[in-house]
Amino acid sequence: MDRFRRASAAALLTAAVLAGAVGGAAASSGVPAPPSGASAEDLATRPALTAQATLTSVGAWQEFRIHGSAQNIRSGTPVALQQKQGKHWVSLPAAMKTSGSNSYSLRVKLGIKGENALRIVGGGAVSPVVRTTVR
Repeated sequence: MDRFRRASAAALLTAAVLAGAVGGAAASSGVPAPPSGASAEDLATRPALTAQATLTSVGAWQEFRIHGSAQNIRSGTPVALQQKQGKHWVSLPAAMKTSGSNSYSLRVKLGIKGENALRIVGGGAVSPVVRTTVR
């Protein structure tokens, strides 16, 4: 268990260094469910994030990027990377602000071998899960 925690801490620190911003990026664990009777217009104006990894399989500590765009979120809104650890989503201590064109691109290095589930959160939105296998 200590080995897992050390590897997790190393992954968190690496993500923080690569993102260029360290801080308490508190993120919600999910997007609130739409109220019953929500119109299509209400759903169309909800904040949304996309996410895509440049590689689906990497070597340990090999750099790759997670990039995407934000809809119905102000440019300059902080977004953060989360990693699923066990049953919980853990916010990595790294964040960046969306660009003027409402896009983002994070450099990531992971050391936890196996399949890693990652997502981006910010502005009241949660991206779809991105999976990257570390060999």
